[in-house]
Amino acid sequence: MLDRNTFFVREHAGVLKLTDTYDILDPETQEQIGIAKEKVSGFVKFLRLLIHKNLMPTRIEVHQGKSFDNPANLLFTIRRGVGFFRTKVEIIKGNGEPVGFMRSKAFSIGGAFNVFDASGNQVAKVKGNWKGWTFRFLDMNENELGTVTKKWAGLGKELFTTADNYIIQLHGEPSPGLATVLLAAGLAIDTVFKEK
Repeated sequence: MLDRNTFFVREHAGVLKLTDTYDILDPETQEQIGIAKEKVSGFVKFLRLLIHKNLMPTRIEVHQGKSFDNPANLLFTIRRGVGFFRTKVEIIKGNGEPVGFMRSKAFSIGGAFNVFDASGNQVAKVKGNWKGWTFRFLDMNENELGTVTKKWAGLGKELFTTADNYIIQLHGEPSPGLATVLLAAGLAIDTVFKEK
């Protein structure tokens, strides 16, 4: 699944949901190639009724295929701890090996992350557009490696649910490592900046 350049991520709609699920689709064929599911404890679900969801810790598991029941299909996990101004989002491979992490900038107009490898070296950044739902994935020389762009879902869905659809586009040759980080960044953007 991670040997491709483009992903369409469709969040499951729900009016009062306490956890999120995302279908990962091939944008050309609309075939489901993966699924991402938020996994949190019952206590955190209860606290989400009282405290804003963005302030609570979360874990999202990304699986290849249509089911998240088979641990062998786990590609990677992203974990976010409790955060107020600077949120850290860790990326961990399915085998438990750390890939790296993203740390949100404390003050940015459109939302931004710095991306670090497993050794703590900054390798890229994600910059948002203050006018909408467009994020650019840049290397340290400001060359664009990919984008995350919202796909409008219609007025009824936009007004009455928190579900988002977006396209993740990686530029250049397919790279499983870069695809992992960019897909993780797309999910982190949704959970850290855009989830209401």
